[in-house]
This record gives sequence, C-alpha cells and structure tokens, in this order.
Amino acid sequence: MLSLDLSFYNWELFTNYILKGFLFSIQLTVIATIGGILFGTLLALMRLSGKSILVYPATFYINTMRSIPLVMVILWFFLLMPMLIGRPIGADLSATITFIAFEAAFFSEIVRAGIQSVPRGQVFAAEALGMTYGQNMRFVVLPQAFRNMIPIFMTQTIVLFQDTSLVYAIGAYDLLKGFEIAGKNYGRPIETYILAAFTYFVICFSLSRVAKRIQQKVAIIR
Repeated sequence: MLSLDLSFYNWELFTNYILKGFLFSIQLTVIATIGGILFGTLLALMRLSGKSILVYPATFYINTMRSIPLVMVILWFFLLMPMLIGRPIGADLSATITFIAFEAAFFSEIVRAGIQSVPRGQVFAAEALGMTYGQNMRFVVLPQAFRNMIPIFMTQTIVLFQDTSLVYAIGAYDLLKGFEIAGKNYGRPIETYILAAFTYFVICFSLSRVAKRIQQKVAIIR
C-alpha cells in the first residue's frame, strides 16, 4: 500500500538541492523572456515591413520554430553545436540560447498582433506629421502595442517557466532536476515529484493572478 511521508522536507533539503535549480529556472525564464521579446520584436517588424527580403526569412523562421517541439530544438542545439564549433558549450548556455531562439518565434506573433491592434489612424497621423517609419514605430505604435501586450507577455512567460523543466533532457540543473536529485538522495522520489508539481502550481497560479490583474488595469486604461 502506497504511503506518503513529507516529513523529510526541510530547509536543508531546500538549500542543498532545490534552491540551485529554482534560481536557474528563474534566471532562464527572465533571460529567455527579455531576449525572446527583443528578437521577437525584430522578427515582427521584419514580417510587417512589406519587403520580401525581410518578410520571407522571418516567416520561415517563425513557422519552423513554432512547428517543432521545444525538447527537440534543445537536443539538436546541444548535440550539433559542439560539432560545428569544435568544443562543448555547456548545458546552461545551450538552454539559454535555445530558449531565446525558440521563444522569439512566439513572442514575435504576440508583438505583430499588438502592433496591428493600434488604430491605423494614429499611424497615418504620425506620417502626416513627417515621421519616418522608424520614428512612427518607436514613438507612436510600439509604446501603445507593448502596453496592450503586457498581459499576453506574462501568460507566455508562465508557459516559458513551465517549459524550463524540459532542460532535463540535456542535464541542466533546473528546478525539476533539483527535486529529482533530492528524491534520489532521500529515497522518496514520489513525494519529491509531488512537491515539485505543487511548487510549479503555486508559482504559475500566482503569476496568472498577477497577469489577470494587469489585464484588468490595461482594459481600464483603454
């Protein structure tokens, strides 16, 4: 008969096994979100430029990345990149680069939708004032678009945080890996996986509530 015992879970277990993985997962989420938004914004602007030389490469990249499972991208980059550059790059760096490259495809579609949500009348008004395309985007369109996109950005970031658990495939020490190692050392794998699921739930649920509050405030501003 299955019996669960959570009495082994203490501060020492957290500091020795969980904390390192938790910090890496948070770090990976933050860096991938910032990098993904920056790269994704560039891809979105390329798709909206109307110039074939920019539209086609950006479209191909976005559609390709969105059609491949993340875990496969992680494995491909981790296994193939050392062969191309002649030296290993490490699981942590490999995970960071992969997540930025992968998430940029999803953030780009969010940014593109946000830009298209800005009324065209404002774009035409800025052009009538003599603004260039770059000035129009920088001072008129993007500030409004990013304000509208904040709740969706947060939702995508929550999904990104959940996806960080996939770096186990290349041996990176993330939050889930910390719980796994703790379970092996304490001989309680089932309990540690339950605690891992609970931890992910608490973090993601809390962030989702924050995203909902922000969405309500953005709706009021509109």
